[in-house]
This record gives sequence, C-alpha cells and structure tokens, in this order.
Amino acid sequence: MKKQYVVIALLISGTVFSQATQDSLNSKSIEDVVIVASRKPTKISEIPGTVWVVQKEKIQQQAKSGVPIKEMLAILIPSMDIGPQGRTNYGQNMRGRSALVMIDGVSLNSIRSISRQLDAIDPFNIERIEVLSGASAIYGGNATGGIINIITKTPSKNGISGETELGARTGFMGSDDHDFRVAQSISGKGEKFFGRLGIAYQQNGGVYGADEKQLLTDITQTDLQYNQTIDILATGGYKFNNKHKITASLQYYNSKFNGDRSLYLGENLSAFTTKNASLLGMRDGFSSDKNVGTERYMGTVTYNGNDILGGQDLYVQFATRGEKLGFYPFPGSVKIPATTSYMSSSQQDTYYSGLKALLSKSWKGLNVTYGVDVDLEKFEGTQSVYDIAKTMSSGGLVNETKYSLGRYPTNHSQSYAGYVQAKYNILPKLQLNGGVRYQNINVKVDDFVGSQQQTQVAMGYGKSASAIPGGSSSYNVTLANAGLLYKFNEQHQVWGTFSQGVSLADPSKYYGIGNYNLNTVTGNWDVVSSINVQQQPLQAIKTNQFEVGYRINKGGLRGQIAGFLSNSDKSIAVDKTTFQILVNDLKLRNMGIEAEISYTLNNGVYFGASGLLIKSEVDNKGEWIKQEIYNASPSKLVTYIGYNVKSWSFRFQSLQNFKLRDNINNEIDGYNTSDLMVGYRFNWGKFNLGIQNVFNTDYQTIWSKRSQVLYSSYGLPELFNYKGRGRTFNLSYTFDF
Repeated sequence: MKKQYVVIALLISGTVFSQATQDSLNSKSIEDVVIVASRKPTKISEIPGTVWVVQKEKIQQQAKSGVPIKEMLAILIPSMDIGPQGRTNYGQNMRGRSALVMIDGVSLNSIRSISRQLDAIDPFNIERIEVLSGASAIYGGNATGGIINIITKTPSKNGISGETELGARTGFMGSDDHDFRVAQSISGKGEKFFGRLGIAYQQNGGVYGADEKQLLTDITQTDLQYNQTIDILATGGYKFNNKHKITASLQYYNSKFNGDRSLYLGENLSAFTTKNASLLGMRDGFSSDKNVGTERYMGTVTYNGNDILGGQDLYVQFATRGEKLGFYPFPGSVKIPATTSYMSSSQQDTYYSGLKALLSKSWKGLNVTYGVDVDLEKFEGTQSVYDIAKTMSSGGLVNETKYSLGRYPTNHSQSYAGYVQAKYNILPKLQLNGGVRYQNINVKVDDFVGSQQQTQVAMGYGKSASAIPGGSSSYNVTLANAGLLYKFNEQHQVWGTFSQGVSLADPSKYYGIGNYNLNTVTGNWDVVSSINVQQQPLQAIKTNQFEVGYRINKGGLRGQIAGFLSNSDKSIAVDKTTFQILVNDLKLRNMGIEAEISYTLNNGVYFGASGLLIKSEVDNKGEWIKQEIYNASPSKLVTYIGYNVKSWSFRFQSLQNFKLRDNINNEIDGYNTSDLMVGYRFNWGKFNLGIQNVFNTDYQTIWSKRSQVLYSSYGLPELFNYKGRGRTFNLSYTFDF
C-alpha cells in the first residue's frame, strides 16, 4: 500500500496520471495523500504538521463566482493573509512569514524576491492546491512561513473530453466596470498516453469601490485594472509499463496592462511635487512603450520509476522557467543639479533551470527518502527613464523611453543541496519523523553603477560614474526537522514538531546602492561608501519553529488546530528612502494559533469557521515590541455556511480582518466582507452566480496600509490609498463534455 501511495503522489507532482493511478485515486479520497509535507506521497493522517488541501470543487466554486486566486487562498487557507487585489502578493504571509509557491513542485520563488508568484496561473487550469503551514527544512530557502503547491489539471476520464467556461463580472458602477473571460480545454486519455491543452483568457475593465469612485491605479506594484491575461497550459505523459512513466508540461502565461486609462499626477507631476492629493485622478490617455505586466514560460520533464535500484522508487524532474516582469511608471526626483521630477519604470527578468532527484525506500517500520536539488538562476534588472517633457505635459500619462539604464546589479546564483528524510514507527500508534538538509549557495554579483548616478550622467550631470564592486559570495545552510505523531486511529492524530526554515536576503536590493560625490575636476561620480560583496557577504537567516497540533476527520466532522512559535536571530527590513534591503540583528518571533472546524449534515447543509490568531514581535534591546505593519500579519476569521440539494448549491462566507497596530502607531484597520455563491447544474452545463462584498463594505486594503508606510518618505499617503472593490456580480457558465 505504501508503494502505491508513492506512485500516486509522484505522478501527481509530475502531472502524470496513468489509468491505474486514476483508478486508485477514485477508490480512495485524494484528500488523504499529499506530497507537499515531505516531498514524497504521504497520507495526511501520517503527517506531523499542519496540512491543508483545497480540492478542485472548492477552487472552482470560488473562481466561478468571481473570487480571484489571492483572495480565494486567504479564505480557504487559515494561515494565509488576506491578499492585495492587484498584481502583487507582496506581504501576503503565512504565519507572519514568507511562503514558497510552487506549480507541480517547481518553485516560482527566486533569489530576487519579487512577489508575483500568484500572478502565475488561471484557476481554470488548477486541479487542487496543497498547503503546508509553517517553516520547512526540506525545501530550502523562502519557506519560513509555509509552502503552497499548485497541482495542475490532467484528463479526468478516458477518451476525448473537454471543458468550456464563459464568465462576466461587474459592479454596475461605471461604463467600464466589467470583466469577461473565456476558457477552453481539450483532453485525451488512453491506456498508455494522456494529454491536455487548456487555454484561459480574461480581460478586465475598471474597478470601483463601495463609494462608486474608481480606484486609483497601484503604481507601486501595478494592479489588474484594464488587464488582459492569457494562460496556456499543455501537459502530456506516456506510461511505458507499470514501472516507468514520463511526463512533460509547458506553460505560457501573459498578464499585462491593456487599456488607456490610468493615474493622472497633475500637470508637471504637481500632485507629486507639491504633495497636493486633490490633483490626483483617473484619466484616459495613458501609454507606455514598456510592457506593464507579467510574462512567464515554464517547462518541465518528469521521469518516475518504481521498484528499481534495489526496490526503490525514483523521481527525477527537470524544470526551466523564464519570466519578464514589467513595472508601472513611477515618479521620482533627481538632482541635475537642480532637483527635477521624472518618471521611470523597471524591467526585471529571471531565467531559471533546475534538476531534482529523489529516491524512496520502505522497510517494515521505516521509510527513508533522500535526494538532491540543483538550482541555477540569472537575474537582470533594467530601467526605462521616460522623456521628461512628455511626462510633465501629460501629468505622467505619456511615457516614452529616452534612456535605457541599469536598475539592479545582475546576479547569478547556483544552489546545490542534499537531504534525507526518515519516518519510523516506534510503536504501532507512535511515529517518529526527522531529517536534515544541507545546501550550498553561490551568488555572483556584477559590478554596478548606482541607478541614481546612471540617471544623472544620462541627463548630463557628470560625465561618468564609478561602479560599486561586485563579487562572489558563498555560504552553507544546514536545516533540521524532527517530529512525533501519535495516531489514536485514522480519524484522530496529535503531533509535536520542530522544524527550521531559512530566508535569503535579496542580493539585487542588498547590493548596488552607495553614496557618491561628484568630482568637479574629472566630472566623475566617485563612490564614497557602499554595501558590497567583499565587505558584507550574504548570509542566511534561520527560523526555528515549534508546533503542536491536533486533527479530527470523523463522519461529518473535520477539524485541525495548531499552536506555533517561530524565532529567528535576525530580521529583514526595508530602507524607506532607498528601498534597500537591510539585515538587522533584531530577533523576530511569531506566535499564534491557526485552526479550522467544519461539520456536514446528512441533508446537505454544512458550516464551519477558520482563522489565524497571531502576534509578531521584534527584540529591541531586550524589549519585545510589535513588528511594523508592512511586515506583520493581522489576525483573521472566516465563517461559512452552505447547502447542496439536488442540482443546487449555495454558500455564504464572511471574512473578518482584525485591526493591527505596531509600536509606532501605524495601523491596519479591521473590516468585514461577505460573499454569496449560487450554483445550478442542468443537463447542458452549470451556471454559477456570485456576489462579492454583498454588503458593499467601504474599506482600505491591507496592502494599501502597508504601502503607505513603505512609501512614507513621499509625503503623499493619498497616492497609495487603494480601497477594496465594492459589490460585484459574477455570472459564469461551464460545460463539460
């Protein structure tokens, strides 16, 4: 039976489904088996940790009722923050710390920590989502808060099949307040081969708040007003025999601004220069010769062999990913020598390739999994400085590139890791888990002239500029985990664990910034001081997490609760003037409880609640003080009730965000939003009607509050006042064949 689970989950990870595997999944609840917790197929009842599985039915109910993926995950995953409604998932933590996001086991996180991992796939192509809450020692960097593994769809039945989806969304608050989408898939499945092609397209219009005023464009991270998205995902696999299978997948994802209406900053950018918020407004006429959005391709090839190499199961995956991330034109000022306002935007490109190999062997009461990871990555960051005359006369709406410059130092990273994970049954009901991961990381940073000085030289102030020296930095990380699980039976388990995670400082925002003086004799900008690789090599920040938990799955009752404490000796902060990443010698701790409980009656009624109660503090000279709100997570509570009867389905859900105040009295306001979902299935498809923010709550998003703190040096908080969307209606039609 254990070997059967190995086959199932490794195939899920690589998106390979043979007929035998599908039959196994149909005969046993897919919810029982996940790979996210230990990189090998494991029944949830055997995992000493907090694991959540979001099934396709829940995902599609939310998505077809108009709930975007970032908001959906906040509702369905207790440990996850309420996310921004724009493009970024910056600050959308799990248990107060950063999360690792994967698609079919391939990481979307990079050493350059750009938060667009959830601007990555359309829900139409998602089969289910596996989530591990808390720090993980077996996945490497950036998994201190948890792991989200998005599993993509494969054919659900033999022969030719497909799915068609049409949808529209509006708040009836403006002539441009409408989104529409269309999606189509075609699949084929035989005895040895399967293939699926899914294409999803969405075009968004304007977005309005509860006060019926259009929301300001998010110029910090870009938002999704007037946005066009296309997601193309092709998967296929071949089963040679019962022991050898191969699969491949290829995804192209493009999500970009596609409109001509955006934020007006006043004539000559006067709203920005005079701090006059009354001059801000949304106007037609926006244009930029640089793409504002996310473009990504990803390919994977996976091989799975069973009962080979001495009775072991082998899994090998090769993956490659390239992404081009374009940011919105942003105002700034430069001395040339008088202080002059201008607009610029960055383009940040990442190229990744990786190899993962895993072997697993089971004896009577012992299972050992071990493997290696190789990750190679290159990052390039450039900047477009726009024509000042056209920028000024248009109030920041017309942006034509005049200078193409560097924005961040180019870096190359190589990571080599090995790990071993073991599970041993001490007693029939008592299970010991433990493991260790060793990782070597090499980062090479190119020499780099400060972006401010590049702009000054381009504009004629100075003839040249010295480079901040780059160099190579290498460091090692050893992470361990251990846990005890007591199984009363298949329905009740209790556990206690210790696990380490690691955060890596972003080298592109850690280096490449210095203090310069202009040499009036030579006309060269000389470097006076800088943070460089030789003087301050990169370092890893370890997190130690302790957790105790209990879960129950009996009859109609399902529940899981865990208490956690996470500690790290250092913390990462942001300089609010230069936006440079800083590593502080300040201890950080997160403590809290996450839980969900639900009950399903025999008549189709179900109800439940989930939530996160969390406190985040930093050690300031021996005194624990509240962490600043741009990093800290607020507590939340989700409640829901639903009813499934014959062809109808109903769900009402409520999301409560609780107030959060930090040590310097910055505050995230508390607010409540509610959604209603209705579905009806008939012979020729299914209709879904969703009403988001039913009571038309007027509120400011968490990201808005965070950005007002991060960009406080601009002295114009209204520029970053991003309200939540008002009441909206979504109607969709789905047809399966």
